[in-house]
Amino acid sequence: MKCVICSRETDEKSYCELHAKAYESINKKYGEWKKALEISWKEYLSEIVKNPLTGEWTKEVAEHLIKSGEK
Repeated sequence: MKCVICSRETDEKSYCELHAKAYESINKKYGEWKKALEISWKEYLSEIVKNPLTGEWTKEVAEHLIKSGEK
C-alpha cells in the first residue's frame, strides 16, 4: 500500500511511518485543546495548519484530514 499523502510505501495503513506519527500526535493533542478551548475538530486542524511552528508532516496530515472530512 501507499501513503495517501506522499505515496511512500506503508504497512497496509493509510499513512507512511512519518505521517502516521504526525496523525497520532494530532489525535493525542486534540483532547487537551478541546478541553482548554472548547474547539471543534475542524477548527483545531485549521489552527494546526496556520501555526508557523507546526512541522511539515503534521501540516500535511491536518490538510489531508480537512479535505477528506475524516475525523
